[in-house]
Order: sequence, then structure tokens, then C-alpha cells
Amino acid sequence: MPSFQKRASIAILLLVLLMAVVFYNKSAQPNKPSSSVSKKSNKDHNKPPNKIKSNENEEVVAQVQHPGLVQLDDAKKKALQDLENRIQEDMKKEPERRRPPKIIAGLRKEEKIDEDIVGDGDTQLVQGVGNNDFDDGAAEHLVEKNEYEEEDKPRHIPAPDFRFLSSVDQTEQQKFIVKMFQHAWKGYKESAWGHDHAHPISKTHDDWFGIGLTLIDAIDTMYIMGLEEEYADVRDFVATKMNFNVNVDVNLFECTIRVLGSMLSMYQISGDAIYLEKAKDIGNRLLPALSMSVSAVPYSDVNLKTGNARPPRWGPDSTVSEVTTIQLEFRELSFITKDPKYKDAVDRVSDHVASLSGKKDGLVPMWINANTGLFRPGGTLTVGARADSYYEYLLKQWVQTSQTEQKYLHRYLEAVGGIKSHLVGHSMPSGFTYVGELLGGITPSAKMDHLVCFLPGTLALGSKLLSESHPKESREHLELARDLMATCFEMYQNTPTGLSPEITYFNLAERAKEDLYIKPLDRHNLLRPETVESLFYLWRITKDPKYREWGWDIAQAFEKHTKVASGGYTSVKNVMDPNNPNPFDKMESFFLGETLKYLFLLFSDDDSHISLDEWVFNTEAHPFPIRSSAAVS
Repeated sequence: MPSFQKRASIAILLLVLLMAVVFYNKSAQPNKPSSSVSKKSNKDHNKPPNKIKSNENEEVVAQVQHPGLVQLDDAKKKALQDLENRIQEDMKKEPERRRPPKIIAGLRKEEKIDEDIVGDGDTQLVQGVGNNDFDDGAAEHLVEKNEYEEEDKPRHIPAPDFRFLSSVDQTEQQKFIVKMFQHAWKGYKESAWGHDHAHPISKTHDDWFGIGLTLIDAIDTMYIMGLEEEYADVRDFVATKMNFNVNVDVNLFECTIRVLGSMLSMYQISGDAIYLEKAKDIGNRLLPALSMSVSAVPYSDVNLKTGNARPPRWGPDSTVSEVTTIQLEFRELSFITKDPKYKDAVDRVSDHVASLSGKKDGLVPMWINANTGLFRPGGTLTVGARADSYYEYLLKQWVQTSQTEQKYLHRYLEAVGGIKSHLVGHSMPSGFTYVGELLGGITPSAKMDHLVCFLPGTLALGSKLLSESHPKESREHLELARDLMATCFEMYQNTPTGLSPEITYFNLAERAKEDLYIKPLDRHNLLRPETVESLFYLWRITKDPKYREWGWDIAQAFEKHTKVASGGYTSVKNVMDPNNPNPFDKMESFFLGETLKYLFLLFSDDDSHISLDEWVFNTEAHPFPIRSSAAVS
């Protein structure tokens, strides 16, 4: 062969090799996220997103991912290419395949979001989520693998289309409550954006968990109210900035009902997969509080970064409400993910508490120890602080699965019987019905927390559902609900500000002139939701207009005495002084997440807007769909 032909052959060979190298390197680069990527692109082998240290620059991501990709053999590279080809095909079909937009007010049973399908093609995203989540040895898994050692880079999950409530569908009272919410949101956004609580007077904030509690608690309220602009900002924060990988100990109960509850609720009412991602993330970070405990009783606190769990720092015992008001949320997480480990963990707690001695006719002591698994002997029996939502969740676990788990109904009926036998009393001289306490399980006390005012709503809901199977109990429960509702409203009307104190005492002496009295240290009001929550239930179930009138009076009292002119609302220290209620300068997250939501729903003329036949509220007012059964399959 002539030399020039040899040289030409060598040149061609080198050119081919060079092109092969270029093509190889190019194919090894990860695909950059695109704003048009469909949701199906997030289901690659059910793997969590790659994690890097808080640098979201795409080139840095490529540098981190590249060394691993160049190790791929031809078969794996072909599989990735096939996946990308399917993604591109799905992108072309997406406009035709997308489910129609949903709105809570318009949902009927036949239109409910299918828990198996987030949108066509997303079944694997839901059904396979348990494969990489925590197992029963959650704490060891966390510490060994350092799975959350570095900050998660948020995956790109595009928001689906939404249809919001139109203002023309709202009553005048609802429009007023929406303006209250917008004013509260203004105070939060200007002084506490991304932080837990706003201090609207001083324009500062505080961080309890450091993850944006108010923002998280309020998101479904603004969605339900139809506040599209406010919602878009929050959804963007959740998708791109919200980070649960923080080295902080959180209270299992509070984080479950507010954060996990909100993410689960938003996933169900919007169908947006970003909330499922966040729900799985926070659920797995909370799970070690149950799996690390030496008994069936979970620890009260868990570190979101390390997974280390422990009892409360201030003492050896947890409150009974802390360990028995996490069930709806973890059960819902199992229903969505098809992974039974979450439901199994909390059902174990419920059954254990039910098996313990030390109860009195269904009433439980307020303290329980995670190390021994036992109640503290001589604990007070109360439906107020430290035990309240235990009784609420007895009924709602039965409701959650379409009344299929009869054990919860039996426990609920027994507990209401115990309340009627041991805690219900009547004041002098007017005979207001109250629910007091048994101090040490023995001594009656005519003390009633504002927290007890959840009970009329729970009783009314139970009465509605028991009307056919237990007609006698249904009538008795509704009568007690009405009587207690009147007392809870009187706790507001009895003060010069029209705001209820945190705690009220009832006179029992025959010569008493006033039925209610308030101790100086109990005169504060924290913008709590319990009374308006029960007004919502009583209105929905009885249609008695006085419950709306009472709710309107309470809303006006909040507006007059707690509103901060520049934005926000504040807790107050003294409901007995209308001229100087002495503000705390703090707006709790539940004011936006619960109080204003229940007021908004109270004034709705459309009972299908969060229908009680289709939805059950957790104790933080986040609605979950009612399931057909307790099975996870």
C-alpha cells in the first residue's frame, strides 16, 4: 500500500476514534432538568435524587454525577437512553394525558383522586416508594448510610394545572375571612418568610423547628380559599427551598400533625407529586421516634438530620396525646405509598395503649412513659391539654376507613361514656354544661381548657355517623355537643373583649353569682381554633343558624382586639381588658392553618366543599380522603 494511503487510513482511523470519544463523553453527561419535563421523568428506578451540598448550579451537579456515569457499561447506558426516549415520547403526549384540573368544591366520590395514579404513567412513583424508605431499623439505617448527611437537591416536579375557587362563589362572610387571611399572610410574609412563626408587631420571627411551620400549615387554607397568587409563591418555596435535612430535634406529634399532615393533604387535594415527595421525606425522618423506642410507645422527640430519638428533655414521660395523635397521618402515608410499615407502626401504638391498665371507663391518664410503656400512676384524667386529641382520633380512625375498624368505635363509645360519667358537670347558677378533670384520677375539678372545645364538634360528627347503628347514643351525643357548644361560646361572651381565655373555671356553689371565673394567669388567648372548629361541625350537621352567628361574633372579636395594623394578628395576654389586651406579639401557625380555615368553611353555603362524607380532618385541620377499608395493598 502506498505511504499516502497508509497515512490517509491512519488519519481516518484517528478521526473515527476522536468522534467516538466525543460521543461517549457527551452520552455520559446527565440530562439537565427542563421546565417542560413531565412527571414521569421522576420515576427512574424509584431512586431518591442525587444529593450535593446546597449548590444548585447544574454544572456542579454534572461534575458530581459524571464520575459515576462513566463507569456504566453499554447495557446500562442503553437502558438510560431508552428511558430518555420514553420520557421524550411522554412529553409529546402529556397535554392529552393530563388529568383535568381538580377543585375541592367540585369533587364528588366518582371524581376522587385515584391514590394509585397521580397522573397517567405515575403509578410506579406511588407504588414503588417503599423500596428505598426506612425499614424497621430506621435509626441504624440512617446512621450507617448517612442517607441525609447532605442537603437534598430538590427534584424538578412541575406543578399541575389548577382551578381555584371563584370569588363569586363565596358568601360575604367568607370574603371577610379571606381578607383576614390575606392580612395575616402579609404579616407573616413581611417578617417571617420561610421561618416558623411571625412576630408581627416587632417585625421579627422565631424558629421552633426551622422549616417554615406557618407557611406549611397555611398552604391548604390558601388553596381552599382560592388564593392563587399566594399559593404559587408557597408552592415554589416547597419545591425549591423547603429542606427537612436540619440538625434539630422536633416534637414527633407537632411535626406529624402540621408538616406531614399538610403535605399529605395537599397531595390529595391538588394531585401535585411534589407534596408526595415531601411527605415521604418527612415521614421517614420522623419514623425513628417509633422504631428506636424500647417499648411500643414512641419517643416524643426526633432529630430530623440524624434520626436520633429521645424522651422529652423536661421529664421522663410523654403526654398521651403526643403518642396517640399521629395515627391518621402515618396511616394515610401507608395508603398513598402502599407501604404498610407506617400504618403498622402507629397501629401498634394504639393497640398497646388500649391494652394498658390504669384507664377508667375509657378515660386515659395524661402521662405515659416510652421506656416502660406504661401510664404514670395517678395521672390526671382530662379531655383538655395533654390528652385531648387522643379522644378525637379514636373516632376519626374509625371514620378514616369508612367505619370498617370497629375496635376504634368501641373505644370511642367507651370513652364518651366515661366522659359523661366522670367529667361532665353543671355550673351554678345558670347550669352551663362543662367537662372538667379528675385530678390524680380521683378528685373532681371544675376546670375546663379552651382545648376541650374541640369536643362538641367530635361528638356532633360521631352523632351523625351513629344515627342508624346506635340511635340512642347518637341522640345523647348530639345533645351533649349542643350543650358544650353553648358553654364554649359563653367562654368568649363572658369577657369584655369577646375572646375566650385559655382556661375557665366554673362555680359550683349554690349561692354563686357568676357561673364562670378566670384566674389571672389564665387570661391569655392564643388565637386557638377549637371553638370555631366545633361551630363548623355543628353548622354542617344541624344547620342551626346560631352557630354561624356565634362564629361571626368570634371573628369580629379577633379582628378588633388581635389585628396588627401593619399586617398579621397577635396572641394577647389579657382578654379581660378591652383597652389594653396586652399583645404577646406572636402569631401561631394554627391561626392560618386551622382557625381561619374553619371560619371560612363555616360560612360556606356549599356542603360539598370538603364534604364530611368524603373527607376527615386531622387535628391540625388538614383534610384526608375517607378510605373504603383499612387494607394497604
